[in-house]
Amino acid sequence: MSADMILFNGKIHTIAKHKQQVTAVAIKDGKFIAVGNDGDILAFSGSSTKIVDLNKKRVVPGINDSHIHLIRGGLNYNLELRWDGVPSLADALRMLKEQVDRTPSPQWVRVVGGWSEFQFAERRMPTLAEINAIAPDTPVFILHLYDRAFMNRAALRAVGYTKDTPAPAGGEIQRDESGEPTGLIIASPNAMILYSTLAKGPKLSLAHQVNSTRHFMTELNRFGITSVIDAGGGFQNYPDDYQVVSELNEQKLLTVRIAYNLFTQRPKQELEDFQNWTNSVNVYQGDDMYRHNGAGEMLVFSAADFEDFLQPRPDLADNMEEELERVVRLLVEKRWPFRLHATYNESITRFLNVFEKVNRDIPFAGLPWIFDHAETIDERNIERVKALGGGIAIQSRMAYQGEYFTDRYGKKAALQTPPVKKMLEMEVPVGGGSDATRVSSYNPWVSMFWLTAGKTVGGLKIYDADTVLTRETALALYTRGSAWFSNEQQKKGDIQVGMLADLAVLNRDYFEVSDEEIKGIESDLTVVDGKIVYAKGDFSSFSPPKIPVLPDWSPTNSYNGYYSATTHRGSEQSKLANGNASASLLAKVHVCTGSCNVHQHNHDAVRTSNIPVNNYTAFWGALGCSCFAF
Repeated sequence: MSADMILFNGKIHTIAKHKQQVTAVAIKDGKFIAVGNDGDILAFSGSSTKIVDLNKKRVVPGINDSHIHLIRGGLNYNLELRWDGVPSLADALRMLKEQVDRTPSPQWVRVVGGWSEFQFAERRMPTLAEINAIAPDTPVFILHLYDRAFMNRAALRAVGYTKDTPAPAGGEIQRDESGEPTGLIIASPNAMILYSTLAKGPKLSLAHQVNSTRHFMTELNRFGITSVIDAGGGFQNYPDDYQVVSELNEQKLLTVRIAYNLFTQRPKQELEDFQNWTNSVNVYQGDDMYRHNGAGEMLVFSAADFEDFLQPRPDLADNMEEELERVVRLLVEKRWPFRLHATYNESITRFLNVFEKVNRDIPFAGLPWIFDHAETIDERNIERVKALGGGIAIQSRMAYQGEYFTDRYGKKAALQTPPVKKMLEMEVPVGGGSDATRVSSYNPWVSMFWLTAGKTVGGLKIYDADTVLTRETALALYTRGSAWFSNEQQKKGDIQVGMLADLAVLNRDYFEVSDEEIKGIESDLTVVDGKIVYAKGDFSSFSPPKIPVLPDWSPTNSYNGYYSATTHRGSEQSKLANGNASASLLAKVHVCTGSCNVHQHNHDAVRTSNIPVNNYTAFWGALGCSCFAF
């Protein structure tokens, strides 16, 4: 039997152990048919076999994000200016100004999650004054995690927020001394004000949503992501907002496998939502590329304990148990898997009380169910999860909020946020994920840096030797571990004969690079369902045809999602790369390398001059540039 494709001469990592080193794989009809050494695998070649020399590169099973918001993210990806990974606020503001200049009226410029001020060299957020100076007329909406959003004056006008606008329940519109909105909206205690305000902005046309979703999937493929579980989301209605991915699947254009959960959208009408869905949607309906996966992550609005660590832990409503029980009882009766957003141990205790009560009447009996997040779950509640047959999907939210959590609860508490090692020791299923795109970045290698180095994106060490994971374990959570959460552990998550042929060929060896270099890992070649969906560098000749970005003014056209020095800095980066050692050092210290389009200072010209700038903390003052002022 000849293979459709053979990849050989690689360093192939498998989750299951092999007696010999694996250097090659053979693929046919979307599955691995042989895994072994070059000689054995090349024997499967035929006249039509595509043969790929891996050039000794590291290969890993396809990355599976067990909690992401791909469907909603895809519909909006081409509208969003991503600050994910941008190293300085000066760079971020430059990007903002450039995008404001190219965005036509009445469109907004939106920065929607995936960043933390601690990633910036300046260690601060933008100010409303800076945003208004950059964009006096174009609406700008900048979402910071799920705690706040910055809106310039044009955005306030666009949504109609005035002195007389009342704040919605659970949110705050910050006002000045005269009562006028300043432009800062705050989630307290939940994020509904952020969801609802963002939803007021213009949407892409259906054709552009299709294009946007395809580009977002390509961006995920860039990092080796081949599967995801979509956790639903606010203002993500079924079936309308699922039309794009459904049609792309019918046209065989999905490049990421999607298992989707249904997320209730109507407070106080949650039971009705799930009654309708359980009567019209069959569990796991679909195929290996696009399939239903159950209910959640929102089951009832009264059970939402949002993770804003800038605020005290929210107390859930007294009627939460009654509302949650009705929905969970229905789901167990209908044998629908479910997942529930659960940040705090106090909330988890109450949720488990409900689950155990339902289980006494209607046994879960192996029905898959999931807690999402679980940052502060304790050992007793992990035991209760295990007893009910549940799993815990953990995400890299602490990589972006670890500083806030540590400030509020202390270093000792932060050591176990979440207690992943304890979960694994107690043999509870654990899957890795991001909660992208609004809270964390979708880049899984940042998540694996967080799990293995124990640091936030800002460099704060929050875990120690007793709580960090090995690199092998972290990768296993993002592959075999995540497969459990869509009940697909027998068919995906490893490079094994008979499993779905999904893999990533990495640009750096995950097992050999330094901790800091993990964050810079990308895929040079990504294979989904036995087909090459992404290729660059040595493998560029295998790259699928490029599609244009629509609309042409989209930030995706200029910045292509997650920060890359090559795409964001252009020729300036090349000059530095070929320059002297001092220029390279200064670039690392001061990060932004091009002209500052906010304050009209050419940072690079100054840094490569003979001016002594050894006092890096005073650099901005000495040279008259406020970009680095705190």
